[in-house]
Amino acid sequence: MKKKITVLTLCAMLFALCYSASAQQPKKVPRIGYLSLGSGFRANDEAFRQGLRELGYTEGQNIVVEWRFVDGKSERYRDFAAELVRLKVDAIVTASGDDPIIAAMNVTKTIPIIILTGSDPVARGFVASLTHPGGNVTGVSYMLHELNGKRLELLKEVVPKLLRIAVLGDRDHQNYNVQMKELEVAAQALSLQLQPVQARAADDLENAFSVMAKDRAGALLVLSNPAIGFFLGTVVQFAAKGRLPSIYATPSWVAAGGLMSYAPAYADQYRRAAVYVDKILKGTKPGDLPIERPTKFELVVNLKTAKQIGVTIPQKVLARADWVIK
Repeated sequence: MKKKITVLTLCAMLFALCYSASAQQPKKVPRIGYLSLGSGFRANDEAFRQGLRELGYTEGQNIVVEWRFVDGKSERYRDFAAELVRLKVDAIVTASGDDPIIAAMNVTKTIPIIILTGSDPVARGFVASLTHPGGNVTGVSYMLHELNGKRLELLKEVVPKLLRIAVLGDRDHQNYNVQMKELEVAAQALSLQLQPVQARAADDLENAFSVMAKDRAGALLVLSNPAIGFFLGTVVQFAAKGRLPSIYATPSWVAAGGLMSYAPAYADQYRRAAVYVDKILKGTKPGDLPIERPTKFELVVNLKTAKQIGVTIPQKVLARADWVIK
């Protein structure tokens, strides 16, 4: 009997020692990479952080985020993406367009990539389909080109006699042709003429707006292009100087003095990216997570700018606005 008790006691002690050793093993803290065009934290980046917090993640405690901002220099994406792979991150979040997606896809076929893009990810070859992405890529697509028709309608409401609209973009941007095709269809339905004007850098803008004035453009639509956002202040100033009613793809342009924007609720989409992170960390394969599309859209109007350029915003437009700057 004593022998039996001794054996049981030893077993209990061994179990306790093993349990104690196991309890002392530090739990692996997940590490996430984040690639962005910006030069530092912006509202959308903070929305992603907020999404993580809402899911119970606290940076530096139970999750590490490797923030990588290329400061507008897209050629740096590849080096940063390779660095994140060397750090053995558990997932990579790509913000601000397609360049970070391409960079990440070029350096890893296994680490999950969570995208935030305005492109059609199927047309761009990032995923096999929206419902079954396959591979290591999933995330959110704003499908921004599909909203350009609505933007034309809004300009037409604000300027009923509008005939000619300048379209500012860069024909070398990967989504330029897709956006222009969508606009051409919408313009035809609204009996509007499009005037494509090119700009790749801030130095191109003076000439671009001279062309708009020469060709008597009655309004301006700026195509979605993260790089152009780096000189949004200059675009807005030229538009105000030329008294051009303008519409943009992100609210930040309106906050900077643009007239209107119509876009997805970006903060919601960045919070949704955090949900993808959570699901992947819990074991879901990225290829099994459908690409989400926005369901909420926001119209932003700047009445200060309207007064400055001599435009009256119809009450029916103001009634639909989610945010009005007075």
